[in-house]
Amino acid sequence: MNYKKHIIPKIKGLLHGADYNPEQWLDRPDILAKDIELMKQTQCNVMSVGIFSWSALEPVEGAFQFEWLDNVLDNLADNGISVFLATPSGARPAWLSARYPDVLRVNSARVKQLHGERHNHCYSSPNYREKVAIINTQLAERYSHHPAVIGWHVSNEYGGDCHCHYCQAEFREWLQNKYGSLHNLNQLWWSAFWSHTYTSWEQIESPSPIGENSVHALKLDWKRFCTDRVANFCEHEIAPLKSINPDLPTTANFMEYFYDYNYWALAKSIDVVSWDSYPLWHRDRDEVALACYIGMYHDLMRTLKNQPFLLMESTPSQTNWQPITKLKKDGVHLLSSLQAVAHGSDSVQYFQWRKSRGSVEKFHGAVIDHVGHANTRTGREVTAVGEYLQQINAVAGTGTQAEVAIVFDWENRWAMDDASGPRNEGLNYEQTVCDHYRGFWQQGINCDIIEQLCDFTPYKVIVAPMLYLIKPGVAERLAAFVEQGGILVATYWSGIVDHNDLCFLGGFPGGEGSSLRRTFGIWAEEIDSLYDHERVAFAMEVHSGLGFSGEFQAKHLMEHIHLETAEALAYYREDLFEGCPAITKNQVGKGCAYYIAARTGTEFNQLFYTALTHLHGIRKPIDNIPYGVSVTTREDEQSRYLFMMNFMDEQQTVNIPHGQWINVNTGDAVQENIMIQPYQVIVIKNNK
Repeated sequence: MNYKKHIIPKIKGLLHGADYNPEQWLDRPDILAKDIELMKQTQCNVMSVGIFSWSALEPVEGAFQFEWLDNVLDNLADNGISVFLATPSGARPAWLSARYPDVLRVNSARVKQLHGERHNHCYSSPNYREKVAIINTQLAERYSHHPAVIGWHVSNEYGGDCHCHYCQAEFREWLQNKYGSLHNLNQLWWSAFWSHTYTSWEQIESPSPIGENSVHALKLDWKRFCTDRVANFCEHEIAPLKSINPDLPTTANFMEYFYDYNYWALAKSIDVVSWDSYPLWHRDRDEVALACYIGMYHDLMRTLKNQPFLLMESTPSQTNWQPITKLKKDGVHLLSSLQAVAHGSDSVQYFQWRKSRGSVEKFHGAVIDHVGHANTRTGREVTAVGEYLQQINAVAGTGTQAEVAIVFDWENRWAMDDASGPRNEGLNYEQTVCDHYRGFWQQGINCDIIEQLCDFTPYKVIVAPMLYLIKPGVAERLAAFVEQGGILVATYWSGIVDHNDLCFLGGFPGGEGSSLRRTFGIWAEEIDSLYDHERVAFAMEVHSGLGFSGEFQAKHLMEHIHLETAEALAYYREDLFEGCPAITKNQVGKGCAYYIAARTGTEFNQLFYTALTHLHGIRKPIDNIPYGVSVTTREDEQSRYLFMMNFMDEQQTVNIPHGQWINVNTGDAVQENIMIQPYQVIVIKNNK
């Protein structure tokens, strides 16, 4: 692996900063001057500037005003503060909407949207593309070599789709390029169902609220098309930037498991992945499940390009848009910020630097509140993060080694959500993936979050929960992975449809005679859905080879499977499938494939993945990690960094591994036992 990679070439340390909107304060030079002082006080060294500045940069079409931005960037540079300079396409000026109405989106009901909000522009509009190219070229020519600018922040939180005539035409062209002929499209869309056969390309339209569930393959292809459209638009934005200074990196901020686009595809358009993280801390009594969920997000963002990422947005206090906008308890801001760094981020950044006086985000959390200074609880918490990051600065650019990969696949998720069965409420794909991830996370084992098309060879273990849609060649690659010594874990509702959302024939998973079916050595006959309150018992065999036995509970979904070449490790004890296998293992070549035929709970998953870790020699950083403590590692050629994070409101004791460990914050040697206070983070390192 590439142990040391500084994703922002001009910066060799960790970044700490916020979204900065000086255009809102151009009539208050005293406030702009004060901002610099406060940035230094709170240990901030980077700002994202210009994200929503289009109307200030080009108040009238073709009349550019850059002097105010010149002053801002010069002042930041003079004070050692770096800048991610944004392209302003996330929110266009009113003159653009008025003069070029084709830039306005058309929603799925075919109603053109009015000017307002943001992200409601058409990615296919020729006028919008032209105007974006002009403003981006102006910015690139003026600032690509400015001493403050370390990278481009391309637009902001790309999202949504458009159903205008431009997009309809582009969609039809996209389909023609993919299928070649209407005959092929009709066959692969199974459009004879309900007499939906198309006899002309012009008959095909994007999904609408009327009859949108009829042709599932159409909906799946529409989402693929929308991903391609936004990726193409992103590349269109980037082209003038790179033409002036190809060495300046680009990023676009992503959002959790955002539904609209396949981030595996969109990530290819940019140099660095960044994302916006807003956990709902303190919603539940036990914070551990949420900490695990967010840790998985961070791992996904790191894996998208197999390099460190940037935490582009988080709140230093609270949001204004979540159902309950709760403040974080003392220390939790530092804890959640360092969790991102532990999982691979080289920055901690916030929305926003200073609270707006008006409009929709005037009460969204900020480093500087309306009071106008940083002598606040939030100001002190932010300063503490900045100081901590300086102490662990050497972590920047270090890598994450993972022997385990968890499959999260956007297209699989889209297809499964449209499947109309077996469970139309509470399919819970994202949570199911997290439930299996948690079995390793609680052991401190690094995981990559991959998609089906990723390279499988770096891993010892691959876990693929609910891999409903199988893309071409994936079954064969999984079979090869196992035959060559890999450990594969899959679950119920896997190998049901192909890339075109057509069901396999001859038995699941994967169809009769498929390599997927041979790999698991089972045949899945049927699947039953359970109501939320229902539970069905299954029991592990005493001689399963996993080192644990006993009775456990299945919930939500349970599959009726038959053994072919696999052996049963557990059986259902009751209900419709009593006496049938619930957990199986199939030895293939040098490796083996496990199949979990029902949705299992946290207790079983923890025992199962702990057993797999021991049985198959997966490295753990620490033995016996206390519940609620998360342990994550980053490393380079010389050093290994161990992050220990306590997500409980009680003190915990961790027995550290043997070796000469140094507390990165204090420089002191670390003893065998280390005490971690509530919501505390401790980073230690040793030399390899």
